[in-house]
Amino acid sequence: MKDFNFYAPTRVVFGRESEEKLPQLIQQAGGSKVLVHYGGGSARRSGLLDKVFKMLGEAGISYVELGGVVPNPLLSKVKEGIALCRQEKVDFILAVGGGSVIDSSKAIGYGVCYEGDVWDFWDGKAVPQACLPIGVMLTIPAAGSEMSSSCVITNDEGMLKRGVNSDLSRCRFAIMNPERTYTLPPYQTAAGATDIMMHTMERYFSKYEDATLTDAIAEALLRTVKDAVFEVLRNPEDYRNRAAIMWASSLSHNDLTECGTEKDFACHKLEHELSGLFGVTHGAGLAAIWGSWARYVMDKHISRFVKFAVNVMGVTNDFTDPKATALKGIEATECFFHAIGMPTSIPELIGREATEDEIKVLVEKCSRGGKMNIGAMEVLTPDDMTAVYRLANKK
Repeated sequence: MKDFNFYAPTRVVFGRESEEKLPQLIQQAGGSKVLVHYGGGSARRSGLLDKVFKMLGEAGISYVELGGVVPNPLLSKVKEGIALCRQEKVDFILAVGGGSVIDSSKAIGYGVCYEGDVWDFWDGKAVPQACLPIGVMLTIPAAGSEMSSSCVITNDEGMLKRGVNSDLSRCRFAIMNPERTYTLPPYQTAAGATDIMMHTMERYFSKYEDATLTDAIAEALLRTVKDAVFEVLRNPEDYRNRAAIMWASSLSHNDLTECGTEKDFACHKLEHELSGLFGVTHGAGLAAIWGSWARYVMDKHISRFVKFAVNVMGVTNDFTDPKATALKGIEATECFFHAIGMPTSIPELIGREATEDEIKVLVEKCSRGGKMNIGAMEVLTPDDMTAVYRLANKK
């Protein structure tokens, strides 16, 4: 079991009436001029933005707004937000939405406190030293950014998708009302559940196999989401299961399921390039790549894949043939992804096979020009990345 330092400072306010505490939470965090940051029109159409603006106004809290965040949030919008915050002397950012909005808010928070080009942080030229305080009103459970130190941004120039991790960006509070997820489309619900599960799986598949309690937490979280997603796809207003998914979103990425292990995140890095190049949904891209990664690395980590197959996917353990059990676990996971409408290959994801030139571009970006390996349980070189992409490119 690896030594660890667990830090999760975000205050979570969960439940049906949680939104009513917004003004108090902002004031407690020292906010007096707020940027309300959000995505498309759904937050406005649902009446949530009007409610937010009304509460802020009644509490005497000044605010400005900036919408237009897209999935795989763009650097151009981040720079627009930085300029607005500086012009309006904003001292607090409220993200109303899901992971894309939260990550865009974190990047703006970094940029306001930095004199150079904010992309320096994602380009490895600088390390964040400060960030405006951020709060979240979560409407899309998936990315877990509401409780994580992670921030992923896509540079419009070259469509480079990169991540930065810093505790400076951890949100001061996260307001979570599961009722706000009732109107999520089925595809977005399924993609979000996939992302949640993958955040845990990227930590579960570790070379540290003796973190017994952490493994048990991870397995329970995975089973819970796997069961709950079917229920909410059948009944979108199933509060109990919507709540389970929403809470799992936070627990999957606040490092709880990493205590005593070491995260791998090779699949995330491989997928970032897929969504950067093809503009696909992140959760769907993860489903498309995972099975191929799993088959590629499985032979050196059979016991871990057997444990996953039995304890998460419910496969009967064939003690005489561990590899067969491990393969059945991978197959069961892919069957689950298909059952909730997710792809399990690149052709399913983008509607065609990727070309060899496109695979070369994916590897070039993922490996930073051949200079970087990825993964921890199994380190992948650029040649390994090419092999995984090619496996995933088969129909």
